[in-house]
Amino acid sequence: MLSPKKVKFRKRQKGRLKGKAQRGSTIAFGDIAIKTVEHGKLSNNQIEAARVAIMRHIKRGGQVWIRVFPDVPVTAKPAEVRQGKGKGSPVGWCAPVKPGRILYEVKGVDIELAREALVRASHKLPVKTTIVVKEGL
Repeated sequence: MLSPKKVKFRKRQKGRLKGKAQRGSTIAFGDIAIKTVEHGKLSNNQIEAARVAIMRHIKRGGQVWIRVFPDVPVTAKPAEVRQGKGKGSPVGWCAPVKPGRILYEVKGVDIELAREALVRASHKLPVKTTIVVKEGL
């Protein structure tokens, strides 16, 4: 799964997501892409599941770019533990996304095949998404 090799601090505050994505909102590498429509957090498992769905559908042809990386730690307290006594231990990683953020890009396969692969990938994600095609195609 995706996770950072090294971080400066083990735990981080949640923060709030507001506004539209400033960076990562245009297609940079591929011909067709998935773009988010709402705010959310993608776990490393969800990012990997969507990537596998794309790769399996395009039969490992073409090229796929993952444009998000889970670098925010997620913490949780164990089951049946009373509240208080500090913040829980890190249990995973997530990537916060804003509306307009490009998640995956595909190039090198037929547009219809890529579109179907991206639809399958979007079913694995917890945020609403749309499929965008690069201008001029």
